Amino acid sequence: MNALITPTLFPNLSTFVVIAQHKHVVLEVCDNYQKQTFRNRANIYGANGLLQLNCPVIYSQKERKLYKDVPVFNPEKWQLHIWKSLESAYKTSPFFEYYEDDLKDLFETEFKTVLDFNLKCLEVICDLLQIETTFSKTETFEKHPVNSLDFRHLAERKSEGFKLASYTQVFGIKHGFISNLSILDLLFNEGTNTLTYLESQPLA
Repeated sequence: MNALITPTLFPNLSTFVVIAQHKHVVLEVCDNYQKQTFRNRANIYGANGLLQLNCPVIYSQKERKLYKDVPVFNPEKWQLHIWKSLESAYKTSPFFEYYEDDLKDLFETEFKTVLDFNLKCLEVICDLLQIETTFSKTETFEKHPVNSLDFRHLAERKSEGFKLASYTQVFGIKHGFISNLSILDLLFNEGTNTLTYLESQPLA
C-alpha cells in the first residue's frame, strides 16, 4: 500500500525510513499549516548537542493558510544561517565534503514558500540516495485516508518516531547518540551506507 507523509524541512530519519520502504509515497500538500512542527524545522547534532534549524515563515493564527501557501520570510537570510550551522556541525564528518556541492544550491536559490523548499530538499536527497520510490501529491485533504498508510504524524515535533538503530555521530562520544535527527545527520555520517540503513529499520 502507498504511504502518506507530510513534506518537512530535511525530513527526520523516521520519515525517510517510510520513503525507503515504500514503492510509492503520497505527499500531503492540501492540509492547513500548523506551527511548532517539522514543516519549517529540522534537528541536527551540533557541538553542544541537539540543534534546531529553522526556516522563518510569514504566518499568523488569525490568518490561517494552507501549508502550500505559506511564504518564506527571505529577508532573514535563513538559508545562509542554516548552511553555516551545517558546516559547523558536520565539517569533520566523513561525508560532508562528498555531498557539499550537491546540497549547496539549495541554499543559494530563493524560494517563495516553505513547501517549495521542502519539496526541493526531498528531491535532492532522494537523488543523492538513488531512492527509486515514486511520489505524487494529494489533491484533497483526507482526515482518514483510505488508500494510504498514514505517517503524517511524523511531522509533529512531539512524535518520537520509530525505534532506530544507533550509528556513529560526530559528537556522539561527547553527548551520546541522538535518534531521529534530520536525514542530513545520517547522510553526512554514513554516506553511501545511508539507504541500506534506512531499508533495515523497523516501521514502528
